[in-house]
Amino acid sequence: MSVLQIFIGYDPKEAAAYHTLAHSIQRHSSIPVTIAPLMQSQLKGIYTRARGPTESTEFSLTRFLVPSLSQFRGWSLFMDCDMLCRADVAELAALTEVSVDKAVLVCKHDYVPKTERKFLGQVQTRYPRKNWSSLMLFNNARCTALTPGYVNGASGLELHRFAWTGDALIGDLPLEWNWLVGEYDRNSGAKIVHYTLGGPYFDGYRDCDYAEEWFEENRRMNFSAKPVRA
Repeated sequence: MSVLQIFIGYDPKEAAAYHTLAHSIQRHSSIPVTIAPLMQSQLKGIYTRARGPTESTEFSLTRFLVPSLSQFRGWSLFMDCDMLCRADVAELAALTEVSVDKAVLVCKHDYVPKTERKFLGQVQTRYPRKNWSSLMLFNNARCTALTPGYVNGASGLELHRFAWTGDALIGDLPLEWNWLVGEYDRNSGAKIVHYTLGGPYFDGYRDCDYAEEWFEENRRMNFSAKPVRA
């Protein structure tokens, strides 16, 4: 059985989100996974570009280094940290077996954001294929255009609009694998929920859909062991 490589975007402002997501993935997974944070502090010499005004997180563009960090071998999953896994990622891994002709698999959202601002007052940038790149299952050998040089030099829109590959090479994932909280109606069948407007760990979003599940996952992570009795 192969191991699924998972990279999660990391931003110091959302450290709790990263750890809670990782815990939810591990708790539900029936297959071996490796989980690594994409931290700019660990990418010195690889990622050299300055942060742009529309980059709401430190991993806005570092996500596109995943194929290179995977040595352009196998499949790797990238996820934004503001997500919660509610299903077994083995189901995602199984989809790679029937998608060997694709370069990347994504949830192809087609929506207009409801708000002008999102978490911490960040501007809600609108562009075609928005949120497609928030969860990407890379077929790394077919993503060789994403060298560090290209990622450091390409515009953000080129990267997020998938100009680095052909449209026919972008495969579909069911939307349930990247269900946009606050943009889509609550769905009990969502497999991964994405707090794209702001996670419940921010004061303004503590009552958003699935907030109670995030707090329960965070509690499980921090207090999973039974207390030792004297």
